[in-house]
Amino acid sequence: MNLRSRWLTQLLAFALVAMLRCLFGTCRIRAIEYEAGTTPYAHRGADQPERFLYCIWHDILVMAIFSGRPQQMSALVSRHQDGSYLADAMQVLGITPIRGSSKRGGTQALKQCLEAARQYHVSVTPDGPRGPRHKLKDGIVFMASVTGRRIVPVAAACKRYWRIQGSWTDMLIPCPFTRVLIKTGEPVSIPEGISREEMQVWIAELESRMAILTREVEQEMHPEKFSREQAVPPEGESRRAA
Repeated sequence: MNLRSRWLTQLLAFALVAMLRCLFGTCRIRAIEYEAGTTPYAHRGADQPERFLYCIWHDILVMAIFSGRPQQMSALVSRHQDGSYLADAMQVLGITPIRGSSKRGGTQALKQCLEAARQYHVSVTPDGPRGPRHKLKDGIVFMASVTGRRIVPVAAACKRYWRIQGSWTDMLIPCPFTRVLIKTGEPVSIPEGISREEMQVWIAELESRMAILTREVEQEMHPEKFSREQAVPPEGESRRAA
């Protein structure tokens, strides 16, 4: 039964990858780098040895994976069953999955991430697998401090999309023929050997940068939404005007 389930999982992964590649093939995708060579899709030769830690919110994971072809990439994936589908899909795409989370296999996964960082980029969804949404856990900051790798914030948005509801966050899937924008922010260097107090400061700093970058891409894709927000005055101002 386990063998059948394994074959079924792999078959579903192949089908899912093929379907999403076709879907994203219809989209108009624009990738913007804050610093040249920091996009996860860039080919790097021996003269460009730097590897990065990519910080990606869970709800844009599909856009980050399929908006290009990630190069020399590994990724931390949950040990839950849905993580099995994702891990198999990543292997089809040439991404090395590292299984584990803060709840299950976390210590072993962290060791594998530190090993992977020597030769691969490592992609982390720091608000997964159980949330809360867009709230950073400390794993990626710790890895950056230990490995010396810079953290690259990543945000993405699309003009039209499907929203697949989850227990703590949604997954955004672009509609066919829509526009997709993916953007990397300024890489963040974390000092070596930081204390717990310093760790919390860097977590807050990275979370703030992710929020700003996310707002930037969403504002470009949905300017009408932000125009409406600016058009409504704060409650205090409305009362004074009256």
